[in-house]
Amino acid sequence: MTEPNADIIVVGAGLAGLVAAAEAADAGKRVLLLDQEGEQNLGGQAFWSFGGLFLVDSPEQRRLGIRDSRELALSDWMTTAGFDRPEDHWPRQWAQAYVDFAAGEKRSWLAAQGLKLFPVVGWAERGGQGALGPGNSVPRFHITWGTGPGVVEPFERRVRAHLLSGR
Repeated sequence: MTEPNADIIVVGAGLAGLVAAAEAADAGKRVLLLDQEGEQNLGGQAFWSFGGLFLVDSPEQRRLGIRDSRELALSDWMTTAGFDRPEDHWPRQWAQAYVDFAAGEKRSWLAAQGLKLFPVVGWAERGGQGALGPGNSVPRFHITWGTGPGVVEPFERRVRAHLLSGR
């Protein structure tokens, strides 16, 4: 039996795939990144996006007088998702973990990747009944400098650095 060429195989070179590949390679793993598209489509749909990121109780929100909190964001999420079945246990856990990340280390982690934010915050989803209905009850949509390509670039750069180093 021969030794495998990769410790981890990442299927899909969209934003999530690039982040997973970069993090695994940084951890010393040999990564094989596969995608059905050519190299010109690294980052997938994120590359073509407006580059908005969900953050909770950020300095940008506070500067604009937007009163946000982890509790409010989680309440908005849970109300909108309507997790009301036993099989919603894991989606509920994921939502809680993501809101915790968005209210905690996400902003500093993104800054460490080189992402910079515009000093404005907008609405991504307000729900069907405006600010009082399901969806975000306050603006949480933070736009990155460089929009979608600006979000993809740090992770693409990290993946390419590992390719050049032979890892």
